[in-house]
Amino acid sequence: MPRAWSLKARPQGMPKHTDFAIVESASQPLGDGEVRIANSWLSVDPYMRGRMNDVKSYVPPFALGEAMQGGAVGEVVESNVPDMPVGTKVLHMLGWRDEAVLPAAQVQKLPDLGADDQAFLGQLGMPGMTAYFGLLEVAGAKAGDTVFVSAAAGAVGSTVVQIAKAKGMTVIGSAGGAEKCDWVKSLGADAVVDYKAGSAAKGLMAAAPNGIDVYFDNVGGEHLDAALLAANMHARFAICGMIDIYNDGQAQELRYLAKVIGARLRIQGFIVSDFMDRAAEFYADMGKMMAAGQLQRQETVHEGLDAMPDAFMGLFTGGNTGKMLVKV
Repeated sequence: MPRAWSLKARPQGMPKHTDFAIVESASQPLGDGEVRIANSWLSVDPYMRGRMNDVKSYVPPFALGEAMQGGAVGEVVESNVPDMPVGTKVLHMLGWRDEAVLPAAQVQKLPDLGADDQAFLGQLGMPGMTAYFGLLEVAGAKAGDTVFVSAAAGAVGSTVVQIAKAKGMTVIGSAGGAEKCDWVKSLGADAVVDYKAGSAAKGLMAAAPNGIDVYFDNVGGEHLDAALLAANMHARFAICGMIDIYNDGQAQELRYLAKVIGARLRIQGFIVSDFMDRAAEFYADMGKMMAAGQLQRQETVHEGLDAMPDAFMGLFTGGNTGKMLVKV
C-alpha cells in the first residue's frame, strides 16, 4: 500500500516530529495520459518550511492531512503514455512518498548527462538552476567580479561557488565549522568565512578588503548585513532564501541597510520557477562544466521514507553538507 508523509499540524517555530504523520492509501488506477512512478530519491529543501504555514505565498500551503509535495526522482513502473514507457527515469514534484501517480505532462525525463539519478534533485536540478540563474542572470555576475555566497556548503551555495569559479570570478563563501569551510575551499573558493567562529561582517571584511561586487543570499540576517557593509558601488544582490527567519519569522535588524542608497545597490529577489523555460540552456552549460571537470558535489543521504522528517529538520541545524536527500 503506498505511503506518504502528511502535515499533521502546522509547526510553531522549528518543526518537530509530531507535526508530521504517515498516511496510507490504496494504489489508484491510471487514467489517460498518466504514469505510475516508484520513487527512488526524495528531496527536502528549505522552501518547504514556508509551505507548512497557512499563509499566502508564491506556492500554496500544504493542506493538513494530505500528502506533501517536493522534488523526487524515480522510475516509471506503469504507463498509459507511449513515449514514457516502463523503465523511464524521471523527475517530478510528488515527493514525500514512495509511489506517485500523475499526468505525464507533469513529469520530466532525466537528461542524458552521464550523472547519477539523484544529481537531478541537487546540482543538476532545482538547487543548481537556482544557483545558475541567480548568479548569472539575476545578479549579472561576470568574470572579474568578487562574489560572496552564504550557506556555501549547501546544495545551492556550493554550486554558486563552482559556477562562479568556472566563469572567472573571485569567490568568498560562508559556512559553519572547520569541516564545511575546508570543503568549500576544496571547491575552489578563494576564501571562506566561518560564521561559527566569529562575526560574519568581520570575517567578510578581512576576506574581501577590496569589497564585493555580488552577493548571493541564502541566509539573510547577519550575512545580508555583512554583505551590505562590504558592498562596492553598484553591487548586485540576488536574494533566493533567508533560512535565518524560516522558523521564527523574526528578521534581524540590518544596521547597514542605508548602504543601498549611497552605493546604488541593486537587490533583487527571485524564484527558480522564473527560469524553468530555460532549462535546456542550463543543462547545456552545466554539461560543459561537468565535462571540463569544473563541478563536483557532495550529498547527505538519509535512508528510507521514514527518515523524511529528520532529513528536513536537519536543514535548519546544519545537518547537511551539499544536497540533503532521502533514498527510498
